[in-house]
Amino acid sequence: MSKSNTIKLLAIETSCDETAVAVLQGSLPASFPKFKILSSVVKSQIDIHRKTGGVVPEVAARAHMQNILPVTEMALKKANLNLKAMDYIAVTSGPGLVVALVIGTEFAKGLSLATDKPLIPTNHMAGHLYSAFAQSPEKIQFPVLSIIVSGGHTMLVLMKDYKSYKVIGQTVDDAAGEAFDKVARLLKLPYPGGPEISKLAKLGKNDFNFPRPMMKEANFKFSFSGLKTAVLYHLQKHQAVNARLSKQAKADIAMSFENAVVDVLVTKAFRAVNKFGCKTVALSGGVAANQKLRESLAKASAEHEIAFTVPEMELCTDNAEMIAIAAYFRLFNKEKLIPTSKVKADPSWEIL
Repeated sequence: MSKSNTIKLLAIETSCDETAVAVLQGSLPASFPKFKILSSVVKSQIDIHRKTGGVVPEVAARAHMQNILPVTEMALKKANLNLKAMDYIAVTSGPGLVVALVIGTEFAKGLSLATDKPLIPTNHMAGHLYSAFAQSPEKIQFPVLSIIVSGGHTMLVLMKDYKSYKVIGQTVDDAAGEAFDKVARLLKLPYPGGPEISKLAKLGKNDFNFPRPMMKEANFKFSFSGLKTAVLYHLQKHQAVNARLSKQAKADIAMSFENAVVDVLVTKAFRAVNKFGCKTVALSGGVAANQKLRESLAKASAEHEIAFTVPEMELCTDNAEMIAIAAYFRLFNKEKLIPTSKVKADPSWEIL
């Protein structure tokens, strides 16, 4: 990167239960996206929320208040830079838990006003969207069908280029990640439940052929609430005969549930691929860490002779690296920024 068009950006993420900060260096203006991450620090709250089996917003907010300054200092130290060297400050300002978003947003506004650096409010889901382009973004072939699967969202996004994207389908009730967590609680698995379900599913032997909600409907909508209920009814029926679930019985349920979710996601995704003539499938979000989903989408993409891209595991869960990348793309796309004083935490901020 030539010094004449190099920018440095500090990004902050506090949308849920991770306090994260990253530093990015990128070229602007540029014909093709060109950037690298200089540092990325994540302070997880899993141990705190494991005690209650889920995220308690007020507890998360207090932890963010304690962690945000030392995590920022650590990210700058790892990048061997100081705050004055930054050209921009970026922050996740939505969607997410409002009390958590406020901590990061107000902290970032303070940094922006104190240093006179422009503030880039960044959508958390846009962070997941662009995280799939963390490696070799210049090689991405459009149109792209992006599958974002997280605890709060399940959506298909059609991208015509780096700037133009549109949500073409999403869940009408529970998101896939939410369903993973609820089924994990039914099986009395530790928090966070999603990874525990996936680990247990590898030991499964008998597929109970749980329902695939909305899979055959000619649209791009998802529904996972009924699948969760089917698991509940199966458990109640099983427990009426056997008071205690064996590990193998749990493994079979986990595998059957995971198979149903993956089948629905892959089928709906490639219905969109065929309709819109997509050349690349991109997977992102917390559930993108699921090995079966990654492998199934990779296999289907190869069969359709199109590219498949997915972030490294550490980029699937919440982190500031993806927020830095999304903020960089806002600049790359020459989007207009609002004044720092007008930036607000917006827990319901949806991408288009």
